[in-house]
Amino acid sequence: MDVKEVLSKTRDMMGKSVEFFKSQLAKVRTGRASATLVDNVKADYYGNPAPISQMATISVPDARTIVIQPWDRSTLTVIEKAIQSADLGFNPQNDGTIIRIPVPPLTEERRKEFVKVCKKYAEEGKVAIRNIRREQNDVLKKAEKDKQLSEDDSKWGEEEIQKIINEYTKKIDELLEKKEKELMEG
Repeated sequence: MDVKEVLSKTRDMMGKSVEFFKSQLAKVRTGRASATLVDNVKADYYGNPAPISQMATISVPDARTIVIQPWDRSTLTVIEKAIQSADLGFNPQNDGTIIRIPVPPLTEERRKEFVKVCKKYAEEGKVAIRNIRREQNDVLKKAEKDKQLSEDDSKWGEEEIQKIINEYTKKIDELLEKKEKELMEG
């Protein structure tokens, strides 16, 4: 048993948890227009639900507007309806060739709600990281018990795992702080 392999796996798993947290944060609206705001919207594309990004070009010409230009004009109304039914609080405007989505500024109350959502995501990310720590520490303890690892190596591995968890927890805190700032500045 190699402690460095366990540490590498731990770092990899925690990195994935942080990446997932980043993707969760990207879905939270900050009051600024962003193509990620419509990432999860699926529209009916010839009988199959498909992400809008696979049906059109999505651009952000300014801080308050998202523009969707379908490759097939016949999908304009389908995309427009999908955005309306996605309950994002947007009112898409279809001009026959493109869809413009004005992104309204967030109210103070809405900003605070979004901050709470972000904090919940951060806590979920930290829980995932702690679970990884527990699993990896169990791997080390089992290896020590099975005489594949010395007690010193096992203890060293646990200390290193704690350093890794501190590093990734700090990353989550920094990402959360940045998102909170974005939300409150609007």
